[in-house]
Amino acid sequence: MTLEPYRRVLALPGVRPLILLALLARVPVTAVGVTLTLHVVLDLHRGYGAAGLVGAASTVGTALGAPLLGRLVDRRGLRLMLAVTTVAEAVFWGVAPVLPYPALLVAALVGGLLTLPVFSVIRQSVAALVPESQRRPAYALDSMSVELSYMAGPALAVLVIATLSARFAMLLVGAGIVLAGAALYALNPPIRASEEAAAPAEPVPRRGWLRPRLVAVLAAAAATTVVLGGTDVALVAALREAGEVGWTGAVIALWGAYSLAGGFVFGMVRRPLSPLLLTGLLSALTIPVGLAEGWQWLCLTLLPAGALCAPSLAASADAVSRLVPAGARGEAMGLHGSALTVGMAVGAPLAGAVIDATTPAWGFAAAGLVGGALAVAALPLTRARRPRSGQPPGDPGQPARADQAGLIGVSD
Repeated sequence: MTLEPYRRVLALPGVRPLILLALLARVPVTAVGVTLTLHVVLDLHRGYGAAGLVGAASTVGTALGAPLLGRLVDRRGLRLMLAVTTVAEAVFWGVAPVLPYPALLVAALVGGLLTLPVFSVIRQSVAALVPESQRRPAYALDSMSVELSYMAGPALAVLVIATLSARFAMLLVGAGIVLAGAALYALNPPIRASEEAAAPAEPVPRRGWLRPRLVAVLAAAAATTVVLGGTDVALVAALREAGEVGWTGAVIALWGAYSLAGGFVFGMVRRPLSPLLLTGLLSALTIPVGLAEGWQWLCLTLLPAGALCAPSLAASADAVSRLVPAGARGEAMGLHGSALTVGMAVGAPLAGAVIDATTPAWGFAAAGLVGGALAVAALPLTRARRPRSGQPPGDPGQPARADQAGLIGVSD
């Protein structure tokens, strides 16, 4: 393995500013969950259940809105979508700190529908800027930037809330998201490669690209975040049960470091790796984490699964970019974002419910078993035969074969 794949990717025009902007723009987005939760608890004096409903409303809105916003990008271009969502974010975060709880619940749903889709936009632009042969290290860089953002965003939000107030943190988060939207609008990264942009910009019917192999990749993406969401909750519960809550930040930071290291290695691997295989391994290796006793052993047992977090996310994004024609890539990346969002929304409460009924060890097991079951259930979809008809309307190039996209179990 060598660093040369990363050097070649970063030397491509437009990639360095995009990756840097991705890292900065995602920080306020990753702080949204904890900021809304603590605002409801501290400022509105509601319980965590009420805070969870606000988070759920925002999540449902985001999951529904992402593919619709992606379709808007495919039809009308990036800047119109960025203008609409940036204004919507400014309105939501401007009024949310003063809304009563019932109004905040409704606003969270509507605001979720028009959430600035930073993650999907960046991944779509990576596919436009980077040739297929170099996308693996490019998406590895993207996944590593996501990990860094998640390590910084929530921690900074908690610091602001502890030092000042949750309402002030909401205004800062909103300002950060609006600045991110403005920066993306100014940068205006391409959503299609130059040769793709030269093709006629006709709508691409969903039947031309929303095929079983893509559904399998979306299932792998959802399964990955089921495991991650469940692990996050189970880690906190395990440390609390052991009387070691003070080590929570350190353990989660180390978990993130494992993911960064795994993503770095993934980008240097020359052979394609299946997202279903990576998700299956991530799921299987998460199950025994709960057997660890004490934070030291927990750090050790987290290593194998942690190292597969970023690679699993990168592999699914890479596969989507290869399986979908350029004219539908925005909607497909929106569906990918929705799959990640839904998986996270399922994984955390699933593990929490199991932990409440049993022990933290079973929280890890439940997340791993459900994630693994999703990956196994999606495996037959990778064997679907390619239709022998011509290209779908408006497709500037035939989508890549599933084996080229890194799927397994292909038979043509």
